[in-house]
Amino acid sequence: MTEQDKREKPAAQHGDLRRDFLRKATLGALTVPLVSACSQQSSQGSSKGDSQMQGVPQGLVKGEAETGGLTVDTLAQAEKVLGLDYTGAEREQMLGFVESQLELIASIRAQAMPNDLSPALTFDPRLPDSPQPPAQEVFSPAAEATSLPSTDSEIAFASALSLGRWLRDGSITSRRLTELYLDRIERFGGQLECFVTVTPELALQQADEADRLLAAGTDKGPLHGIPYVMKDIIDTAGVRTSWGAEPYKDRIAGNDATVTRLLREGGAVHLAKSTAGAIAYGDIWFGGVTRNPWNPNEGSSGSSAGSASATAAGLCAFSIGTETLGSIVSPSERCGTTGLRPTFGRVSRSGAMALCWSLDKIGPICRYAEDTAAVMSVINGYDASDPSSLRSNFAYDGTSDLSGLTIGFVPGWYENADDVDKAALEAARGLGASLREIAWPDLPYGDLTTIVLAEAAAAFAELTLENRDDELTWQDDNAWPNSWRGVRFYSAVDYIQLDRLRRRVMREVGATFDGIDALIGPSFAGGALTATNFTGHPCLALKAGFADRPTRTIFGQPADESGETFRVPRSTSIWGPLFGENAIVRVGAALERELGVSNEHPAAFI
Repeated sequence: MTEQDKREKPAAQHGDLRRDFLRKATLGALTVPLVSACSQQSSQGSSKGDSQMQGVPQGLVKGEAETGGLTVDTLAQAEKVLGLDYTGAEREQMLGFVESQLELIASIRAQAMPNDLSPALTFDPRLPDSPQPPAQEVFSPAAEATSLPSTDSEIAFASALSLGRWLRDGSITSRRLTELYLDRIERFGGQLECFVTVTPELALQQADEADRLLAAGTDKGPLHGIPYVMKDIIDTAGVRTSWGAEPYKDRIAGNDATVTRLLREGGAVHLAKSTAGAIAYGDIWFGGVTRNPWNPNEGSSGSSAGSASATAAGLCAFSIGTETLGSIVSPSERCGTTGLRPTFGRVSRSGAMALCWSLDKIGPICRYAEDTAAVMSVINGYDASDPSSLRSNFAYDGTSDLSGLTIGFVPGWYENADDVDKAALEAARGLGASLREIAWPDLPYGDLTTIVLAEAAAAFAELTLENRDDELTWQDDNAWPNSWRGVRFYSAVDYIQLDRLRRRVMREVGATFDGIDALIGPSFAGGALTATNFTGHPCLALKAGFADRPTRTIFGQPADESGETFRVPRSTSIWGPLFGENAIVRVGAALERELGVSNEHPAAFI
């Protein structure tokens, strides 16, 4: 007998025993949910026929009789999709195993999986030698004594911290401020397509309560009486929270998300739900395309599309966004806002739509760097209802200079950078901190994006399995429906290998922050945006200057050939070690003052 003959001889006895065991165990687990589901469907009716349980292919409902249609030829064809090459004997041997796996899949698909049910395995960005959170809570912004401006426009574009000072000294009331923003929302919101639902009654009720408490001597903190807008994937009790998507456009939230509750308890005023790209991707939502205030011919980028657009246009004092893989940074770059993506686990996601449990983060989008720290001081905190929540104090001290801090930069990132990025680096040299050249790890960061696709496909499996993904407006090759369908051909084994690559990225990227307090660079250079989203490191993206650009697509390419250009913002980013928000916001605030562009706003909305 040759070695090939030995390899191709099936271990039939062991294979059959294992197959029988798995089949019996699986069918036992399968019977109750399948009978229940089929009974329920029979009473309710189904557009796909009474013989097929919704979301489960017919061959996976009836057990071995239907799954027995698999052949070795089927496996041979499947190998091409997965990049595998087995022998004929190996296919014969594993045929029963694969059939039993189909039964297991049917069992899983028969279970109720609501969006807020997170996986048992949770992501923790901390490595054994990771930095520790601050020992205590601190929020000390830089002193800024200014008088209330004379025009509504100037008030609207003022910093949240300035608004808070004017509220406390009696220069303005929260009701007056709220009415001002509601008026601007009515005037400009439609042009920008940046709101799903406006909540004037709730806003005025909260504003009056904020005024009453201040008059009685109760100050709830830096956001007391400050109007904001909430991204439409974060729940506000009794208010439509539609996730930007047609299948959920009439969804009414039953409870406040944790971040909504914390803002309410901190005295902030809820103006509206800002648009989100459908299922937290891009700037296309079921009602249209959210616009960039600097060039309304183009989208605002996303997925925190409405939050960035509304904040840039002065329709709120600040907003709340989320980021999985660029959804705070990218619209901040496009719209010229200042967005803080915090350390993974700092802000509870409980009550927010889950897209990717191991990557989703909630953070502020503002017009000024210190405002992001003010918002973080309110929404930071441990929450047992979010399995990935970390116990981490938030500290910010804007009263001290940058002496003693070290800012890293990667020389190669600036070789092809534009004038805005180079000017930002040059400005950083004059901030009083030390600058140090560092090396950035050369790793295949883009490969990690399959994790996003797989988690998102799981979070919204019902849309794929029930063919409801066709309801989504965006349907091109890069949109969710095609990605969700395609990633189902990615194997579990390869996914585990990808997760191991993620651990390697965590180690090597984490090591680059040894000896530095912050890292400055172009927002999309070197794969840093992707890498730090997967490692959980914080990032501050802020307006650094302007450039003439044609109208662009969501991915930044020219949208037409007219040659017409528009003066639009450009950002730079500052990354930090885990829990290093204090340093990156301090650097950002100093850079903001040095560059002198933060007070420029889109002319059409002034």
